Amino acid sequence: MKYKVTLNKRVYEVEVEQGEAMLLNEYELAAPAAPAAPAAAPVAAAAPAAAPAAPVNLAAGETVKSPMPGNILRINVTQGQQVAEGDVLLILEAMKMENEVVATKAGTVAQIVTSKGAVVETGTPLVVIA
Repeated sequence: MKYKVTLNKRVYEVEVEQGEAMLLNEYELAAPAAPAAPAAAPVAAAAPAAAPAAPVNLAAGETVKSPMPGNILRINVTQGQQVAEGDVLLILEAMKMENEVVATKAGTVAQIVTSKGAVVETGTPLVVIA
């Protein structure tokens, strides 16, 4: 299970597995542009930390998107690999279940947009098949 913990204006991404905690990432919160009411400041500061990274330029082709929110456990393909319709591209963990994300068409993997361990939302681009 992955958690984001904020301590002293620093955000720590922590993964806890069978009683062991492992630090994944650490970064400082961005200061709000305009001062807000004390109760509203933490909410405003938390939003940028949860926002996804800058938009990714996708290769031409059909984009396979995440069917649900979860964590990427394993990527079974590489860029340039030939895949058939129905081949398992990656494993997505959601609600403690491993879900197979399959190729929606036959073709070549043009781009892998995600990475192992990434937290994705519904509709997040994962793989592009040309």
